[in-house]
Amino acid sequence: MDAHREDHRTPPLLWREALGRVLRLRRTDLALTLAAVSRRSGVSTQYLSEVERGLKDPSSEVIEAIAVVLGLELPQVLVLAASDLGQGSLQLSALGSPGRATAAPAAPLRGRAQLSLAA
Repeated sequence: MDAHREDHRTPPLLWREALGRVLRLRRTDLALTLAAVSRRSGVSTQYLSEVERGLKDPSSEVIEAIAVVLGLELPQVLVLAASDLGQGSLQLSALGSPGRATAAPAAPLRGRAQLSLAA
């Protein structure tokens, strides 16, 4: 292999980046603001933003607090994030209709989470 040849492959997502993508996509699908999720979960807006951007490795307790507000269970979030690693694109549209959440957390999903991955 030529030592001068550059490798242009995109590095794989980190776990925290995949997790952040899942949380952000679900939050925006539900038309919730960072402030609303922060208030309902007890996680500061700044920290929540950093989690969504893949800059922080939150504890399982923090992930669960956010997940509850988003109408997800912790195992669903973990499976979705794991599925997104190395896949390129994640769509959570099958998880529920946008805008469902109002003052109360979204209803938790029952059964298996469905997702659509596209390269």
